[in-house]
Amino acid sequence: MPHRTIYATLIVILTIGAASAQTDKPGLPGYTNILRSGQEKDNDREIDRHYQSTRKVIPDAKNENSDPWGEVRPEPPAAAKNKRH
Repeated sequence: MPHRTIYATLIVILTIGAASAQTDKPGLPGYTNILRSGQEKDNDREIDRHYQSTRKVIPDAKNENSDPWGEVRPEPPAAAKNKRH
């Protein structure tokens, strides 16, 4: 009987901890600080502009071979011919 009480208490404590981790807290992703200064907001916009301009410069890798081990991997063995006797 006391084991069930202890286990139930542990489950409740762990559940409360997991639920409280999902709330918005300052300094965590998903939290928006309404007290940001205008200089901080301008800095964020500048960083975003630099990021977007850099993304335009980087070429797409779709046309290139995307296998980094292609030069190291040995060729697959040739298929043996089926001989009928």
